[in-house]
Amino acid sequence: MIKWSRFLLFLVVVGLLATLVGTTTGNVASNIKLGLDLQGGFEILYQVQPLEGKQVNTDLLKATAKMVEKRVNIGGVAEPEVTIELPDRIRVKIASAKASQEELRSIIGKPAVLTFRDESGKTVLNGSDLAANGAGVGFDDLKRPLVTLKFANPEKFAEVTRVNLKKKVAIYLDENMLTDPTIQSVITGGSAQITGNYTVESAQQLADILNSGALPAKLTEMQVTSVGASLGAMALQKTIYAGYIGAALIIVFMLVVYRMPGMIANIALAGFTYFCMLVLDWMNATLTLPGIAGFILSVGMAVDANIITFERIQEEIRSGKTILSAFRAGQRRSFITIIDGHVTTMIAAAVLMYFGTSSIQGFAIILIMTIIVSIITNVFFSRLLLWMVIRANMFKKPFWYGVKESDIGEL
Repeated sequence: MIKWSRFLLFLVVVGLLATLVGTTTGNVASNIKLGLDLQGGFEILYQVQPLEGKQVNTDLLKATAKMVEKRVNIGGVAEPEVTIELPDRIRVKIASAKASQEELRSIIGKPAVLTFRDESGKTVLNGSDLAANGAGVGFDDLKRPLVTLKFANPEKFAEVTRVNLKKKVAIYLDENMLTDPTIQSVITGGSAQITGNYTVESAQQLADILNSGALPAKLTEMQVTSVGASLGAMALQKTIYAGYIGAALIIVFMLVVYRMPGMIANIALAGFTYFCMLVLDWMNATLTLPGIAGFILSVGMAVDANIITFERIQEEIRSGKTILSAFRAGQRRSFITIIDGHVTTMIAAAVLMYFGTSSIQGFAIILIMTIIVSIITNVFFSRLLLWMVIRANMFKKPFWYGVKESDIGEL
C-alpha cells in the first residue's frame, strides 16, 4: 500500500531545497570573493630582514604583516590577503585588476621613518613621537596642500624648538629631506607642518603612511607574479564550463546505474554544491583555482559516498532481502567505510594546511570544509530522502534500484 503522506513529505523537502537553491544561488555566488588567479591581480613575495638589534621571529613577522596590510589599504585596495610563510617570508595577494602594481609596491616597501634633525644632523624627534593619527592634511594661506603633524608630547616638541630657536630643523622621510624650516619661535601647541609640492592625494597618502608607522623590518621583494584580468576571466570561464560537463556526466551515470537512488544522489549533490557556496560566503573566504581543485576532489568523494551505500543496498537486494531490509543493512554496513575515507582525507588535508604554502593551504581549507558538508548532505541527507521514498512503498521493484530480478538469490 502506497503511503502518500511520506511521499508528500519527500516532495516538500525536495521542493524547499529546490526553491532555496533556485532563488538564492545567484546572490550567494556573486558574494564569493575570487582570488587573483580568477579575476586578475598580482602577488608579491617578500623576504623579511630584521633591523639592527632584532631577529626574525613570529612576533616580528606578525607585526610586519599587520603594517603591510595597513599600507595596502592606504593604496585603496580592500581586503588584501597577507599571509606569513615561515621562516622569514610574507606573501601579499592583491585580487584586483584595477590596482596599480607599481604604486602599491612603492607604498608597501617604503620604510617611512620620519625624523627631525638639527643642524648637526642629530635626530631630535622621530615618528614615534607623533600622536595617534597625528598626521593629517591641511592648507596654507594660498590653499596649497600640506601635511600637518600633532605630537603626543607638546612639551618635548616645545623644548626642541626652544633649543633650536633661529636654527634650522630638517624633516626627513627615510633619508630624503622634505623640508628644512628655520624655527622662528617656540612652538608650544605641539603642532608642525610639512610643506612641499603636494597634491591633496599625495599629502593624504604621506599622512596615512606616517600614521601607520614605520615598518619594523626591511622588506626585500623575492618574486612578483601578475595575472591579467582577461586571463583570470578565461580561467574562471573554462573552470565553470568544465564543471557543467562533469556534473552532467555524473547525473547521467547515477541515473543509469542506480536509478531511484541515483536520482536521490543527484538531489543531494545539488544541495552539497549549494551549501558549499553558502559556507564559502559565510567564511568570507577567497576562492582560487587550488580551492576549486579541492572542491572538485570533494565532489568525487561525495559521489563515492553514495555509490558505496547504493552498492551495499544492491548486494543486499540480490541476497533476497526486501527493499526496506536491504536499505537498513546497506546503509549501516557502508557507514564506517565512508566515514573512514572522509576522516583520512581530512587528516591529509590538515597536514597540508599546516605545512603548505598559501596556495596549498587554500586547497586544504576548501577540501576540509567541503568534506564536512559532504558528510551532512551526501551521507545523512541522501539517506533521509531515500528512506522517505522507500517507506512510501512507491518503488518496491528491484528494477528501481538497479538490480535485475534474475540476479536475486544468486549470491
